[in-house]
Amino acid sequence: MLLTVRQVGEINAHGSHPENRFGSQTGILKMLSPDFKKMNGLIPVIAQDAKSGEVLMLAYMNEESFKLTIETGEAVYFSRSRGKLWHKGESSGCVQKIKSIRIDCDDDTLVLLVEQVGGAACHTGRRSCFYRELKGDEIVECSPRIFDPAEVYGK
Repeated sequence: MLLTVRQVGEINAHGSHPENRFGSQTGILKMLSPDFKKMNGLIPVIAQDAKSGEVLMLAYMNEESFKLTIETGEAVYFSRSRGKLWHKGESSGCVQKIKSIRIDCDDDTLVLLVEQVGGAACHTGRRSCFYRELKGDEIVECSPRIFDPAEVYGK
């Protein structure tokens, strides 16, 4: 069953969804439960543009960031380099509004279909973190720079 974030909110508010084929549940976390134990508490998460299908970034979530993502409707990741929760866009304003959440067959990877507010998903100021492409024997930039990171982050 594919659920939108609005449906997730309804489930959390009312305890079940009308299309719930799994019987009475007390919330979405019982229906969509990633296996955080497999990879020491973190799972990979692919953020993909909900309209175009463009892959924007790869990040990681722990159980707390997953729950916050469900509650807020915006992407919250776990920053491995900083060792803490990271609300995507907290510095740049380029938040990711969740349109849908997909889980893989092994329950250990998520795809977030998002609306990328502000246009840039990458800390380099580009639309996508996957901005370099091998074409023949050349590496070319294939994702536009939306903002100057020095101006946004002060680095």
